[in-house]
Amino acid sequence: MSIGTAMELETLMARYGDGDGAAFRELYALVAPRLLGFLRKLTREQALADDLLQLTFLKVHRARASYIRGAAPLPWIYAIAQRTFIDEVRRRQRATVRLAVDDELPEIAADLDGSCEAQRAHPVDAAKLAAAYAALAQLRPAWRDAITLLKLEGRSVAQAAALRGTSVAAMRVRAHRGYTALRELLVFNERSLAPAL
Repeated sequence: MSIGTAMELETLMARYGDGDGAAFRELYALVAPRLLGFLRKLTREQALADDLLQLTFLKVHRARASYIRGAAPLPWIYAIAQRTFIDEVRRRQRATVRLAVDDELPEIAADLDGSCEAQRAHPVDAAKLAAAYAALAQLRPAWRDAITLLKLEGRSVAQAAALRGTSVAAMRVRAHRGYTALRELLVFNERSLAPAL
């Protein structure tokens, strides 16, 4: 099933926020397949991706009152999924303790800045990630959709164009304009948050 239009998703999310259970089922049916693909790419484990999908929708359910009506729900849901993945990676890193043969805690090799190999495997700056998703939500719907299909879901330009019923050239233009606008938003936000010298 293909994803609904941004307007359909906004309507479903508004109905869901008002307590309509049927709206949640429709929203889940539209969003879950794409979101599962996104999580599968992050985790590279089917079972973990399935678990994170359920956790994401549980968090969406709990946070539905904080959803801003009229905002695009897809970037909001993807941000929750990304955060859920990050939390799981950190939980696993904390839970992994291997004892050496002599029951001594092993020495973990670290760089001069103190980062270990596990941290380098999944470098995540939560503030930058949140800023990127916030900037993504501000883009025109067609540009946001192109970036979501190509970068978050990893589809080819041809696949994305076929899904949206447009040409490959048009999809490339949408993506390029989206990347340019996203870059400008991120640079502007970074400059506006920088402390004055």
